[in-house]
Amino acid sequence: MVYRTEFLEQYHPNHTAYLPLKLREQLHALGRSPAEQTPAGTFARDILNRLLIDLSWASSQLEGNTYSRLDTARLIEFGQVAEGKDAFETQMILNHKQAIEFLVHSPEQAVVSQDTIVALHALLSDGLMADPAMCGRIRSRAVEIGGSVYLPVALPQRLEELFGIVVGMAAEIEDPFEQAFFLMVHLPYLQPFEDVNKRVSRLAANIPFIRHNLCPLSFIDVPQQAYVDAMIGVYELNQVDLLRDVFVWAYERSCQQYVAVQQSLVPPDILRLRYRQVLGEVIAAVVRGGLPVNEASVQAMLPGSVQPEDREHFTQLVLKELAGLHAGNAVRFGLRPLEMIDWKQGQTRS
Repeated sequence: MVYRTEFLEQYHPNHTAYLPLKLREQLHALGRSPAEQTPAGTFARDILNRLLIDLSWASSQLEGNTYSRLDTARLIEFGQVAEGKDAFETQMILNHKQAIEFLVHSPEQAVVSQDTIVALHALLSDGLMADPAMCGRIRSRAVEIGGSVYLPVALPQRLEELFGIVVGMAAEIEDPFEQAFFLMVHLPYLQPFEDVNKRVSRLAANIPFIRHNLCPLSFIDVPQQAYVDAMIGVYELNQVDLLRDVFVWAYERSCQQYVAVQQSLVPPDILRLRYRQVLGEVIAAVVRGGLPVNEASVQAMLPGSVQPEDREHFTQLVLKELAGLHAGNAVRFGLRPLEMIDWKQGQTRS
């Protein structure tokens, strides 16, 4: 049972779909976050502490890691190594943490590209490879898949070529869910690295979710055997049905985990983001001008850059900020404590 290029050749980005349209629409509705209109990576950063623990623990558990979620949390948050765990398991968890932070803290890196996939492998395999030189490097020898009769491509030159094709095809896919699932299928099937391929595919699958501010895929509570069986279906039969079922179930479960987190986040005010600098200038002008907190004061200071259709909303936003302004938070608008004191005293006298 060898690598079949036909499996890849049969797929045409944005024409072929492993995930039917109706299913993708359901997943989009399920994964929508309060940060959908904000810059790429905003939602992942908002829930990063939770994501680091969930994804590091669940992805490692799929590799047989015996750390509990609580032990994982203590390791990630406090650097506390769990009693009775070997260095290999501890390193695996910490590698996940570093790889997730790499994607979330560097939006320019959170793209589907050969450089990013190789970097993910370097981070996830650090200290875990028999030959340290193979961290972040396409393999140059044949490998076997435990528990399967499947034999991946062995010729290094052909492997390099196919790696470029797989990543290039994935990058063309426009729908984030289809892109994520394609990576989960074809990166492990190709086995571009000596080891750690499935871990790379699971983190790579989160790239489109990070970029589109969708709920991430943490793989929490995914049964190891169900995942293994699904991957064997891909390796030996080129069938994606089982893995698709695991993917959809895992994504639904991940979204359930983050419902409370999503609800606790205040949706960003898009107008506030658009006029952030102008907002600060108007508030500072009102304070320094000793003006009272009312609509007339704000509207007198409105610059022409605030569009007519936005003026009423903008005015209310300024009034809300002025009502909650004090010496401790006035620094956000470049105001000094003495300026605040003078303005507050003026408000009292009037």
